[in-house]
Amino acid sequence: MIPATPRAAQPSDWRRQYRDAITRPHELLALLGLTHLADRVPADAAGFPLRVPRAFAARMRHGDPDDPLLRQVLPLDEETRCAPGFGIDAVGDLAARETRGLLHKYEGRALLIATGSCAVNCRYCFRRHFPYAEETAAANGWREAVAHLLASPDIHEVLLSGGDPLALSTAKLAELTAALRAAPHLKRLRIHSRLPVVLPARVDDALLDWLAALPWPVVMVIHANHAQEIDPSVAAACAALASRPVRLYNQSVLLRGVNDSVDALADLSERLFEIGVQPYYLHQLDRVAGTAHFEVPESRAVALYEDLRARLPGYLLPRLVREVQGAPAKLPLFGTS
Repeated sequence: MIPATPRAAQPSDWRRQYRDAITRPHELLALLGLTHLADRVPADAAGFPLRVPRAFAARMRHGDPDDPLLRQVLPLDEETRCAPGFGIDAVGDLAARETRGLLHKYEGRALLIATGSCAVNCRYCFRRHFPYAEETAAANGWREAVAHLLASPDIHEVLLSGGDPLALSTAKLAELTAALRAAPHLKRLRIHSRLPVVLPARVDDALLDWLAALPWPVVMVIHANHAQEIDPSVAAACAALASRPVRLYNQSVLLRGVNDSVDALADLSERLFEIGVQPYYLHQLDRVAGTAHFEVPESRAVALYEDLRARLPGYLLPRLVREVQGAPAKLPLFGTS
């Protein structure tokens, strides 16, 4: 692992940590003693810049080119190779657009693209080609998205996504939820965020106070793919969220070379349970251009899941699913053959 900084980060440091992310592949490789990998990094980071918080990089193993956290963030020349069946909008986001920054795919639920910003750029990201400049709900004070939601009594749950909604200031998030209070048909707020994992300092007092004051039950879906991602700072952030109370779930992506083993998947579920997070979804890779080298064949994914099901109790077993454009829900892959 990279040696930790001498002083533990304080909650108020999250903005500084966000700005201080590693953005140059050569810096990351030098930090890890892996400069010999530099010739595998495409000149322009394959059109998707590297971004990784130092708190997350500190959990990577020094000198290990196969570190499962490093593989998730390091641009490699494999991303520049064309692969049949991999496209720009792998899950039909744009086809589900209702208004600026608002997607409506599933009954009773609508998703807000709160921001295009993330604390970390995951190389397998299914929105790595998304037109955030034109499709961000926060533009113009959320007006278009909120107006549509207020006029849609069939929508009972709002999902904040992105990018990462917790990349926004707490004041900006409060601006949105203040406007949503005028919608009596809303029953739940769901937040999808990687920040409690990659930048746990984001879970500060202001965020916790905002969550505690919301009038709806709050679900937060965090995103960890490997048990190595979960250190004591992540555990503390999740404990603080649960105290508000926020119901915590985790979604993962099955990634070749990262977590495509029964041991890795079982360890992740066990570690999530230890910190009070419910395993929720294990996604088959969304086939977005630049990610083909991460794909685990579906037959192997199902075989892994069968072995995982034999090892874990049911409450630790995430659902193995694929998102398919136009389908009324995520499609289960196990038990469908």
